[in-house]
Amino acid sequence: MNAFSAFFYVFSAILVFAALRVITARNPVHAALYLVLAFCSASALWMLLEAEFLAISLVLVYVGAVMVLFLFVVMMVDINMDKIRAGFWKSLPVAAVVGSLIAFQMSVILLRGFWNPQASVPAQAGNNTLELGKLLYTSYLFPFEVAALILLVAMVAAIALTLRKRKDTKGQIPSQQVRVKRGDRVRLVSMKADLERKQTKAGQ
Repeated sequence: MNAFSAFFYVFSAILVFAALRVITARNPVHAALYLVLAFCSASALWMLLEAEFLAISLVLVYVGAVMVLFLFVVMMVDINMDKIRAGFWKSLPVAAVVGSLIAFQMSVILLRGFWNPQASVPAQAGNNTLELGKLLYTSYLFPFEVAALILLVAMVAAIALTLRKRKDTKGQIPSQQVRVKRGDRVRLVSMKADLERKQTKAGQ
């Protein structure tokens, strides 16, 4: 066994272990951290396969942005795990069917190489990131721009949904605060002195 095979089996074992811990960990923060470990292991496997662009994208996009956001959300939101676990057995049949379909599709794709061992492997480009950039901005320029436009619309929609007015929230209007006057904040009320009550208290 050479060094490449050793690293492949080591990172694969870490990836499988982290993936299992993602779905078996009771603490959601621990599950998110195990998912980060799974992403890093998958990135290492892609580096071994000389797919540097995919490896760096996985680390920067998912580990550096998405999973950090998930961690902050999970840590800041008070999640009632008992209520989430209450519906586990009800969702188990549907989850088992969907998981079986995904496992079947992945096994079919992975076993195609074993079914056809005489298939020719395409030649590896010298710099796959450069070749991917050329394809992205020449042959696939229009789909790339459409995807960017969809992401822009999704971002604007997320901001619009977040900034909607709600009845249970209070906000400040700086322009009205600047124009406020003393009479709008303080009101002097003239009241007659209650002498009888004071005399009663003094007599007691």
